[in-house]
Amino acid sequence: MTSITVRGFAGATLRNGVYRVIEPHLLFPLLAIVITAIIWITTIKLIKIEYQSVEKSTITTVKELTETYEAQVLRVLREIDQNLKLVRFAYENLGTTNILLTLDQQELLPLPYVFTVIILNPQGVIMASTGPLISDIDPKELAEKHRYNKDLMVSPPLRSSESSEWKLIFSYPLRDAQGAFDGVVAIEVTAALFVSGYESSKLGNTGTIGLVGSDNIVRARRTGEYFSAGDSVEYLPLITNTLDAAITLSTLPFDDINRYISARELYGFSMAAVVGLSKDEQFAITTHHIDVYILKAIFGNSTLILILALLWRMSHKLAQSHRRESDARITHAKQLEYIAFHDSLTGLPNRSLFTQLLQQSINLAQRHHRHLAVLFLDLDRFKAVNDTLGHEAGDQLLKEVASRLNSCTRQSDTVARLGGDEFVVLLPELPDQTHCTKVAQNMIDSVSLPFYLSNQNFRVTVSIGISIYPHDGQDQETLTKHADIAMYHAKEKGKNNYQVYTEKLHVESLQRFTLESSLEHALERGEFQLHYQAKRDVRTNQIAGMEALLRWRHPELGVVAPMQFIPLAEETGFIIPIGQWIIQTACSQNVAWQKLGFPSLNIAINLTERQFLDPTLPAVIQVVLNDTGMAPHLLELEINESLLMRDVPKALEIMNNLKKIGIRIAIDDFGVGYSSLFMLQQFPLDTIKIDRTFVRDLSNAQANQSLAEAIVTVGKNLSLTVVAQGVETKEQADFLRERAYDKFQGFYFHKPVSAEEITHLLTELMPPAHQAPNVSFK
Repeated sequence: MTSITVRGFAGATLRNGVYRVIEPHLLFPLLAIVITAIIWITTIKLIKIEYQSVEKSTITTVKELTETYEAQVLRVLREIDQNLKLVRFAYENLGTTNILLTLDQQELLPLPYVFTVIILNPQGVIMASTGPLISDIDPKELAEKHRYNKDLMVSPPLRSSESSEWKLIFSYPLRDAQGAFDGVVAIEVTAALFVSGYESSKLGNTGTIGLVGSDNIVRARRTGEYFSAGDSVEYLPLITNTLDAAITLSTLPFDDINRYISARELYGFSMAAVVGLSKDEQFAITTHHIDVYILKAIFGNSTLILILALLWRMSHKLAQSHRRESDARITHAKQLEYIAFHDSLTGLPNRSLFTQLLQQSINLAQRHHRHLAVLFLDLDRFKAVNDTLGHEAGDQLLKEVASRLNSCTRQSDTVARLGGDEFVVLLPELPDQTHCTKVAQNMIDSVSLPFYLSNQNFRVTVSIGISIYPHDGQDQETLTKHADIAMYHAKEKGKNNYQVYTEKLHVESLQRFTLESSLEHALERGEFQLHYQAKRDVRTNQIAGMEALLRWRHPELGVVAPMQFIPLAEETGFIIPIGQWIIQTACSQNVAWQKLGFPSLNIAINLTERQFLDPTLPAVIQVVLNDTGMAPHLLELEINESLLMRDVPKALEIMNNLKKIGIRIAIDDFGVGYSSLFMLQQFPLDTIKIDRTFVRDLSNAQANQSLAEAIVTVGKNLSLTVVAQGVETKEQADFLRERAYDKFQGFYFHKPVSAEEITHLLTELMPPAHQAPNVSFK
């Protein structure tokens, strides 16, 4: 009975307590306290979320701007560095201060209205330049600094006393053949170039970008529209070494603005790219939002008497605010994902997204036993657009190319940009094997149409390589690599075409790589040798001269055909030292035969385009002739007719310089270059060699016989020696002998053989005068 009474009393007390709490005079104050707590807790949370969201967005923007600015500055710095190294290499190898004029004529120097290239002698005197120096720099001081410094130097910002424009000097020392200091090559460039490409919409009015040297001196800085240089900033605290390094919130010495700052040390250069976004500017809208939240909280506290009526509305507003914030985060996440997987210039998928899509397509094709194709595209003349019209026009061209490529594909296909002027296309679910080649041809035709850039029409072409799943690869990496190999083969085939990958292309690609890596050291390893093919005099039927022919005995590949390695040597530039070795060896061998008592014979050497255009060729020949003691008239240089026709004034200038030495000049493969009689009269020629294609078909083609007779007539009228090459049959020899040709050359008489075999041949057929008279033979 007692326990029941106690429990009843406790229950009644609890009910009485609840009733008292819900009474208005207690409920309203309690609800006011609870609602006040809820309002301020919610407000503080919103402020924190808003702050964190803006801070995260600002940090992401700083990272993106830093990466973009770093790439822009590195591109400019590497271009300057490459130009300096090019001038230094040319100077140290050619040994003349006129190299700037030579390089400018070859369009190898940077734009003169942006860059000024100078060459100083060891005393600091300007020996050559592409324009006047604007900055107030002491050339003697610059030369002295480089006397014991072999690395690239970047001057502090220098201001012109006349124009007040800031300039930077990039310089390398020059060395003579003994490695001694021989001067300085330098490039003067405006400092504003390194901060001219900023995005004001992202930087704001007080955001800053700049280039800071490891010597704590700012090379260039832009804050809003204000540009300056020469400020002092501590370098080491600024730099970071990874993409994920923390971004600091601090101030820079030159102002008191609080910024989110990121710095990247530029690889290969003692400088860092710095980007800073003003906290006040980035948080301006957020600060306004915070003020709104606080005002709402104050308003809520001041209207506690209406708290019950407003409770639902406040809850509703808070829910809406949460939804907006969630939507904003989702939108921001989508934007970040888009940026991560799409090219910022063209809007096409980038390499990462393309790799994922290709792998997915491979999985589907494997599951359903389908085929797909990968097309690798590279623009053929894109560099000419950038060099001629500027990078802005180049960017516009890339956008239009992307649009044209998309117009040539189906909705299910994917066009992606890998970077630079490289694109890749995925064609899933091929209806047949010819579909990909039709698409490739459509793309070639579309891209070859003129582009309207900078108020003028400009044309580019595209080379395309094609690989097909599963024949050419089972995974995305192999398919892309094989399409790339096929694309390079398309370029080798003359560009503006497509090539489908085959195993043969892979073998050729590997072989080309092997040859290129071996070619660099083949000369120093003694793998080259000269063979000689004798020429016959038509009248006496005796040996009347030799032609030196290059052979390469590769230690692993054996004898490499000249048509395989000579174009590669021409492309890589190795043909210059190889050609000098040929001239030295052939002349030395000719003198050696003379010392054995054999008659003085003319020796001919073929020149490639790069050799012919080499400005040092006359000097090299003169040195060889002086060293060997060979008479100049015994050396004959053979130049392809088509090469002479490309730039007649230039060819005439080079040939006149060669004739001053006293050597002979022959025009090779005559009859296919369409040179006129007037042109032949202008050239200082001694010999014309009829192209072997006419000789090969003399017995069958009446037109070739007529042309062979006409060439003799032209040669005789111009007092030139006429040589027929490629003579392989007795009928050809008899025909040419009847037409009064001067010399024969071909397998019918002699094949190219080594110097030792030529010596035996001369001993047998043309013994030294003290042994026996010359022997005639048939």
